[in-house]
Amino acid sequence: MTTNPSANATFDTSLARPDKMGTEARDDGVNFALFSNAAEKVELCLYDESGQNETARVALPDMEGGVWHGFVPGLKIGQRYGYRVHGPYDPENGDRFNPNKLLLDPYARALMGKLVWDDSLFGYQVGEDDLTFDDRDSAQFMPKGVVTGDDYQWDRNDALRTRWDKTVIYEAHVKGLTMKHPGVVQADRGTFAALSSDPVIEHLTKLGVTAIELLPIHAFANDNYLIEKGLSNYWGYNTLSFFAPHQGYLKSWDIREVKEAIDRFHAAGIEVILDVVYNHTCEGNEMGPTLSFRGIDNATYYMTGDDKRHVYDTTGTGNTLNVQHPMVLRMVMDSLRYWVEVMHVDGFRFDLASTLAREADGFDRSGNFFATIRQDPVLSAVKLIAEPWDIGHGGYQVGGFVWPFREWNDKSRDDIRAFWRRDDSMIAPMSERLSGSPVQFNHDNRPATSSVNFVAAHDGFTLWDTTAYNDKHNDANGEDGRDGHDNNISDNLGTEGPTDDPAILEARKRRVKAMLATVALSQGVPMILAGDEFGQTQQGNNNAYCQDNDLTWLDWDNADQTLIASATAALALRQKLDEFIDTSFGNAELSDGKAIRWLHAEGREMSEDDWHDGGLRIFAKRVVMSGGADVLLILNAGDTAEFALPEGDWAQQLDTSANDPAAHLTVSGTIEAPWQSVLVLTQGGPA
Repeated sequence: MTTNPSANATFDTSLARPDKMGTEARDDGVNFALFSNAAEKVELCLYDESGQNETARVALPDMEGGVWHGFVPGLKIGQRYGYRVHGPYDPENGDRFNPNKLLLDPYARALMGKLVWDDSLFGYQVGEDDLTFDDRDSAQFMPKGVVTGDDYQWDRNDALRTRWDKTVIYEAHVKGLTMKHPGVVQADRGTFAALSSDPVIEHLTKLGVTAIELLPIHAFANDNYLIEKGLSNYWGYNTLSFFAPHQGYLKSWDIREVKEAIDRFHAAGIEVILDVVYNHTCEGNEMGPTLSFRGIDNATYYMTGDDKRHVYDTTGTGNTLNVQHPMVLRMVMDSLRYWVEVMHVDGFRFDLASTLAREADGFDRSGNFFATIRQDPVLSAVKLIAEPWDIGHGGYQVGGFVWPFREWNDKSRDDIRAFWRRDDSMIAPMSERLSGSPVQFNHDNRPATSSVNFVAAHDGFTLWDTTAYNDKHNDANGEDGRDGHDNNISDNLGTEGPTDDPAILEARKRRVKAMLATVALSQGVPMILAGDEFGQTQQGNNNAYCQDNDLTWLDWDNADQTLIASATAALALRQKLDEFIDTSFGNAELSDGKAIRWLHAEGREMSEDDWHDGGLRIFAKRVVMSGGADVLLILNAGDTAEFALPEGDWAQQLDTSANDPAAHLTVSGTIEAPWQSVLVLTQGGPA
């Protein structure tokens, strides 16, 4: 990358264009464009390579349709810049313009410099109410945008497009996954270079992962109140920029590092899905800082109620992005397309997606945001996953979205935990989850792969901790244990926390292996939380959003290889049993009878009384394939029990309780189903 130490800030109006937002390096210069419908003047501020010394400050000369724009000849890729926006400071009418505050371009593709908390970052006088006005300059405490180009030569230009029924998602944190990996170069740990290193990719490939879903990598801010407590916004759900990657995950500010990582994943056959937070930003409510959107055009970029002084909050984070406004919606769509077309990501998981579907009358799954994505030829073709809830009225919408969106299925999470915890009356709910949750998703021509099944995610207990703790232990978060969920559907199996008791440890391992196998072999799309495949613990902390330390960094040195072997065997079997995973919720009728049969341990089909037997802990799903092959999936959450097999010889493909879970045996008549185990047998299918 080159920089321009002595910026020429003379505009060439003949080359200026308002149609492409942000910056565009072309014609031996750079075009700048920023949308602010209510601004009276927009100043472009140029900085030297250090990002600390301003070299020019000039007003953008042209505006049309609220887009302020100008072309500066002579500027190069690598130029640092920011904006100052002039207009009324009238908080009671939603306007919070303050030209004393340097503002980040919402379209900045790269950032240089850190956000350093200082009272000058606030548009009002800290300690007073938000109607006051602060005239201190914030530039030295702000990161600067960097002009980027697109000259990266990709090794692979075509998308992977892994079929949903073949997809296995691995939810991970760039830093947490790599900080303690012994095979990763020390200097690279915590960065994209480490994320895409050979040892990490080899692990994911052997496990059977086809897509890595990354917690937010968009540039985000660490809340000052967390820093003051010695904590940080570790997860990253506090977006500062929707285009620029987070600097903490780069060895420099150069976004080439992200492209190189994505290229390496693609070469290994692994898709990259981004967890994106378009529902709110890090500027918070009216008492938050003025970093970008608030100072550019607060009343446009954020939702407000009748009282325009206060922003409308359905996210629990202080503000809600106003995607109902066409230019804000355009910004989000431009961001999504940028990450697909320029950065080559394969899909997105939308945080608090219900917020994005809110129209004037509340949640509307056919609303503007999702309709825009569905008709877009670029975005509709990638993987789209909704977190189908927010904290607003009517925000819980599991099953409420439309194709091609998939959804996180917390009902599957809760029922799988409860079944293996040996709760009463869980056989019928488990049959629903094994079938892809048809009650939630079998409508409007949606496939069974609409359900993303998981038993643990970043938010909550790790899978191991569901077997090691009855209660959350969040004291390290500094909120006196008030934060985090109370309903964890967990069971410590006899001792709260760590133990040397071999019986308890064996019970925990069996339950973890059984739950992972259940996720792997259910209809829908399996998702595994990074570290769950080897017994990662967070010591009972179920809200580790602020813990950037050993508590959340994966402990590779103590990885349990028996757990990895079991998870690997279950995922391999999922891919091996070609027709076992379908898109029809198992409802297809075959010419020689039902495709699905539910069996009691006595070998007969489940009766109505069986489904309502609260104490029943063992049952099986038998799948008759179109080619004549049978698959028998036995789940035993109870004690060791005999299971009467259908006629003929059966090949055992999986036993999660065994030291060698994939060892093949031939059995007939009856089989002993070990306690807390999943068994898979086949007949006439793959050996």
